[in-house]
Amino acid sequence: MTSHHKLTSVKVLRRQARQHIERGAVTEGYSADRPQVLKMLNEALATEIVCVLRYRLHHFMARGIHSQTVGAEFLVHSNEEQGHADQLAARIVQLGGEPDFSPDSLSERSHAEYVPAKTLPEMIRENLVAERIAIDSYRDMVRVLEDKDPTTSDLLRQILAVEEEHADELADLLEGMPADKD
Repeated sequence: MTSHHKLTSVKVLRRQARQHIERGAVTEGYSADRPQVLKMLNEALATEIVCVLRYRLHHFMARGIHSQTVGAEFLVHSNEEQGHADQLAARIVQLGGEPDFSPDSLSERSHAEYVPAKTLPEMIRENLVAERIAIDSYRDMVRVLEDKDPTTSDLLRQILAVEEEHADELADLLEGMPADKD
């Protein structure tokens, strides 16, 4: 072991565990700025919900020769984004916060935009842009949290990996699609 961190004694661990038990998983060892983490996670939650809605719309509105294949992929992505939203909401509660599902401020809190798009190539591009935004947002969050909140950081890394898969899949779908005419 090369860490310079000393282990906390069992006696201290036991004493600390009995203090502020109403905080649940948020113990003395939690060193992140909890209000800031909750704000960050609620923004990520809003982003995921906006992505769910955009993907759903695109699933139903997909038209053209490739619409069945691409529309089915949009539905898969929508379901995976919903899973991310659920994971984020659960983590927010675990940290003693309240997930913000308010539709009134959803688009303001979301990093990604809700762009309906008209054609299949536009839909793919808009979803790809949103995935790229999510990728950079999650990377930033992981860097900020790193060892201050390893559980949240690990969750965000897992979500990030799926967002990268989505971006790769969308880029593949876009390849060979006819360009839209302005």
